Amino acid sequence: MRTVVLDANALLMPFELNINLDLELQRLIGDHRTVVPGPIVGELKRCGARQSGAALALARKYDIIPVSSSGDDAVIDLARELHAYVVTNDKELRSRLRKEGIPLIYLRSGHHLVLED
Repeated sequence: MRTVVLDANALLMPFELNINLDLELQRLIGDHRTVVPGPIVGELKRCGARQSGAALALARKYDIIPVSSSGDDAVIDLARELHAYVVTNDKELRSRLRKEGIPLIYLRSGHHLVLED
């Protein structure tokens, strides 16, 4: 079964852009396990976004995995460790993921996810 790592940006997508993350991921890669790096939960708690509470509740629906790094490093480290895809729309993180050779899923045209591997 494939694993997908979500960053804070991905957890906000369903509420800011009205996208069903689970259905989109199922459409793209089939059965999968979705995980969230522990530091992303803290990031959402500190985030000033209007939808951060809803995104935090969504994050708790998935497996939250503790990692020693923080921010984008936490996402990259966990994806590397689990040989996972990463869902993000953060341009800087996407660039880093490409350099690391980590498969990437991101939002295109504001309404659907696409896979880049």
